[in-house]
Amino acid sequence: MGLKIAAIQSGTEPVGKLPSGSFPKTLEMQLGCPKCDVSYNLIVDWDQAADRWFEESSQPLLRLLKKAIFMGHSTDHRVTHFETEGVVVTSFAKAAPASGG
Repeated sequence: MGLKIAAIQSGTEPVGKLPSGSFPKTLEMQLGCPKCDVSYNLIVDWDQAADRWFEESSQPLLRLLKKAIFMGHSTDHRVTHFETEGVVVTSFAKAAPASGG
């Protein structure tokens, strides 16, 4: 199984399914937007986080998530849940508020 990392905006609930496995673990490290104060919690399967090569194997995925978060600044961080596995970043946006009228 490939390493999968989810980045969930602080203060929001996951929009998509979390990485599967034994159970999800929130990492101590957070990723933040370099242009504002929005931060994202990182969630990974506990078994994968406990792997001795996790630090090394997670770096390319973390770079992809950092770039996705930075690009999300232009849409006012409407995407609250990113997930990456391999070279693909999947974005889950919160539902747009219904306009009454």
